[in-house]
Amino acid sequence: MAARRAVNPSRRLADSGSVPLVSSLHQKSRTSPLLSIGLVLVGAFLLIGYSYRGSGGFVSDKEAISRDGGGSCTSEVLQAIPILKKAYGDNMRKVLHVGPDTCKVVSKLLKEDNVEAWGVEPYDLEDVDTSCKTLVRKGFVRLADIKFPLPYRPKSFSLVIVSDALDYLSPKYLNKTLPDLARVSSDGLVIFAGYPGQQRAKVSELSKFGRPAKLRSSSWWIRYFVQIGLEENESVIKKFEPAASKRSYKGSCQIFHLSS
Repeated sequence: MAARRAVNPSRRLADSGSVPLVSSLHQKSRTSPLLSIGLVLVGAFLLIGYSYRGSGGFVSDKEAISRDGGGSCTSEVLQAIPILKKAYGDNMRKVLHVGPDTCKVVSKLLKEDNVEAWGVEPYDLEDVDTSCKTLVRKGFVRLADIKFPLPYRPKSFSLVIVSDALDYLSPKYLNKTLPDLARVSSDGLVIFAGYPGQQRAKVSELSKFGRPAKLRSSSWWIRYFVQIGLEENESVIKKFEPAASKRSYKGSCQIFHLSS
């Protein structure tokens, strides 16, 4: 740590008028030139790397994940819950959330008045806390592969909210999964999806999802919705947008409100 906090070399030269570091290395080079050269190279690399990192040009994998939340739209769902309640009203009485970190969404929904909530985690539950384990044990959250039909009867929920999960499915599986999500909903389907070109945390994606996200444009999604018989819910959109504006909500994910 002392090396990183050292005084600027140019300032030291101006103060002393000598070159103590270079002269010291020069003396050592008489007995161990390779060691001296190595020390100089390592010092230069640390200084360059430190300054470059400070300018935002060098980021570790962990920092990249923490900066954008792993590219997660689930965090967007958590922020949007009050707005969704405003837009859907009584239709948000029985909710199913499908996506990574669903325990967080279910926990927050259960704190809302007159809202029942369940969740489906499409991927492995890793490093979950006690609260999440309790939700799983009580059956509020379950682990299920969404490439296959969900274990629920038709219209089991008034509203189904999906975040991130569809970004990792190819059209082959979307053709099965999306209609099935619409099947278990009676009043609406809300999809949170990433924007094309959005920076994602590649390391966390490959370890958790097995493949990088396929981020699609809004025009692609809308065409696809029409092909499988889903249409945008204009009445809800007209309520959601002003409610979002009133709360100064500016999401970083695409949001689609659908009805079958």
